[in-house]
Amino acid sequence: MRTLFYLLLFANLTLFAYTRLDSVSSGEGIRLTQQVQPEKIRLLTAQQVAALGPDKTAALADVCAEWGPFNESERARALADLEPLVLGRLLTQKKVDANTGYWVFLSPFSSRAAAERRMAELRATGIKDLSVVENGAQRFAISLGVFRSEDAANAHAADLVGRGVSGARAGARQQLLPLTTLVVRDPPAPVVARLRELQTAYPSAEVRIGSCDKTS
Repeated sequence: MRTLFYLLLFANLTLFAYTRLDSVSSGEGIRLTQQVQPEKIRLLTAQQVAALGPDKTAALADVCAEWGPFNESERARALADLEPLVLGRLLTQKKVDANTGYWVFLSPFSSRAAAERRMAELRATGIKDLSVVENGAQRFAISLGVFRSEDAANAHAADLVGRGVSGARAGARQQLLPLTTLVVRDPPAPVVARLRELQTAYPSAEVRIGSCDKTS
């Protein structure tokens, strides 16, 4: 009799556990169905992502902030500006070639040594982002910045002349330039905000936020 009692108790407990698990499983399935609504998923364009504030941008997945492009001296300065953020593996560098645009420059000097002496004088007055052109028709000219628009190049040239840099002028540039863009994957909100702040210190560069390239 006692054995029959325990068998019936075990059967009832088993039935109770099965019905509870089934209801939980059904409930979870219903909730998942309610939560996942493919028709409400919307992909953002690069422009829409860029329009988001730092907090919302940082909350997105697989988003990259690209800053640049920079010549060699600008790249070193930009990396130094980002160093306090301790980005580690989030930060990568992407080589790009610029073959169009505008630049501000000083006409070619007689030799590289003469161009470097002039650059040293300019740096002593606080002017940065200087480099010597190594080849082509403008060999030994001093580059004072590369720009995407003629207006930006003209404004920079006028500013330099106002600061006493005689001979600085703007012009179209067709020579292929090796430049570098800095890429931050899934940037936290403070990083996005800091890039926006630094943008004004680098007139030839821009911050672009959007989906990461496959190679980023």
